[in-house]
Amino acid sequence: MRIGRGRFLNTLSGRFLLLTVAFVMLAEILIFVPSIARYRADYLLLRLEKAQIASLALLAAEDATVGAALETELLKNAEVFNVVLRRDEVRQLVLSSPIPAPIHDTYDLRLAGPWELIRDASSVLADPENRVIRVIGNPVQDAGLLIEITMETGPLRAAMVEYGLRILFLSALISVVTAFLLFLAVQRLLVGPIRRVVRHMTAYAEAPEDARRVITPSAGVEELRVAEEALAAMQTQLTGALRQKERLAQLGGAVAKISHDLRNILTTAQLFADRLEASADPAVTRAAPKLVGSIARAVSLCESTLAFGKAEEPPPQLTRFALRRLAEDVAEGEALGAEATTVACLIDVPAGMVIRADAEQLHRVLSNLIRNARQAIEATGQAGTIEISGGEDERDWWIRVGDTGPGLPPKAREHLFEAFQGGARKGGTGLGLAIAAELVRGHGGRLDLVRSDAEGTEFLIRLPKGPGAAEED
Repeated sequence: MRIGRGRFLNTLSGRFLLLTVAFVMLAEILIFVPSIARYRADYLLLRLEKAQIASLALLAAEDATVGAALETELLKNAEVFNVVLRRDEVRQLVLSSPIPAPIHDTYDLRLAGPWELIRDASSVLADPENRVIRVIGNPVQDAGLLIEITMETGPLRAAMVEYGLRILFLSALISVVTAFLLFLAVQRLLVGPIRRVVRHMTAYAEAPEDARRVITPSAGVEELRVAEEALAAMQTQLTGALRQKERLAQLGGAVAKISHDLRNILTTAQLFADRLEASADPAVTRAAPKLVGSIARAVSLCESTLAFGKAEEPPPQLTRFALRRLAEDVAEGEALGAEATTVACLIDVPAGMVIRADAEQLHRVLSNLIRNARQAIEATGQAGTIEISGGEDERDWWIRVGDTGPGLPPKAREHLFEAFQGGARKGGTGLGLAIAAELVRGHGGRLDLVRSDAEGTEFLIRLPKGPGAAEED
C-alpha cells in the first residue's frame, strides 16, 4: 500500500524518522563546532612547526645567512611571511619577507582556551576577506621561549571550509544510516505491534459477537502487552455482554408474545369472574373478589411488561406549569383526596412554584411513587401519611415524596431501579420505579432513594434548570 509523503510524515514512523535525523544532526553540529575549532588550532600549530624547522635550517648554516631565493622558498614551504624566535631572552627575526597588508589581529595559542578557540574559528569562517594575522606559540622540543609568525587567513579559511564540508557530509551520512536503522527497529518493535492491534480491533468491530476475534496478547514490549491484555479483557467482557443482550432480546420477544396472548386470555377470564360476583352462592361470593383481584394483577403485569418491552418513550415535551396543581391531580388520581381515611396525603409545595418539564411524564413518575407508598402503608393494615414537597435552588427544581410506611426490603433497595428485580412488594415487578427513573433521566435529572427504614421511605427527584446541570455532582 502506497502512502503519500504528507501522510507518511503524519505517521508514527515518519515522525520518528524526522526526529531521529534532526537529533543526530544536532548532535553532529555540537560535535562539529569544537572539531572545526580544533582543526584551526592544529593548522596554526603545523604552520608554527614548519616555521620553526625553516628557522632551525637557517640557524644551522655556518654563517647563519642564506640567499634570498632559499629564504623565499623556506617561507613559502612554511606558508608564512615572517618568523621570529625568542631564545635566551633575545627576540630574533629569523626569516622575513614583505607583508602584503597590515596585521589584522594577533592570536596567542599559548593562552587560548576552548571557548577562545571556538570564537576565533567562527570569526575566520564568518570573514571571507584574506587577512594577515600574527600567531604566537611555544616552539616544539623547548627550542626557545616562543615562536611568532605572520600568515594569511585565506588558505586557513579554505582548509577549514573543506574540512567542515567533509564533516557535514559524514554527519549527514551517519544521520541517514542511523535514522534508517532506528526506523527499522521502531517498525519491528512498535509500529508493527500497534498495526496488529489496530487490525484486531477492526476485525473485532466487524463481528464483536465472534469470540474467535478477541485479540491474543503476544507483544514483546511490556507496555504494548499490557495494552493488549486490557483490550482482550474488554473485548471478552463486551462479547459476553452482547451475547447476553441477544439472549435477553430473544427472551423479551418471547415474553412479549406470551404476555400479549396471556392478556387476552386473562381479559376473558376477568369477564367471567365479574359474573361470579353476582352469584347467590356464599362461597362463590367470598372467593370471587380474590379471583378478580388476582386476574387484575395478572392483566396489569402483562400490560406493564408489554409497555416496558416496547421501549418507545418519547422525548419530554418541556412546558411550564404549576407543580402544586400537578401534585394535587396525582393525589386525587390515586384516591388520596380529602375523603381518604386510611392513607392521608400532605402536599407542601409553594402555590406559585412553576417548573419546566413534561407534565404528563412527571405525572406518571409521581403516580408510581405515590402508588407504591400507598400500597406499602395499606399492607401494614395501619393508617399512614404520604407527603409531597417541592422547592428549588440555583441549579435544580426538587420534589420529595416520602411516606410513613414500613420501608423497603434490603433486596429491593439493592436493585431498586432495575426492571423485574427491584419490586418493592411481594409479587411486584419493579417496572414502575425503573420506568420512573428512566423518565427522570430523560429530563437530564435524577431519581434517588434518600432513605428507607422503619420510619418510612423518601425519594428525591431533581430536575435541572439548565442542560446537564444535574450531572455535574
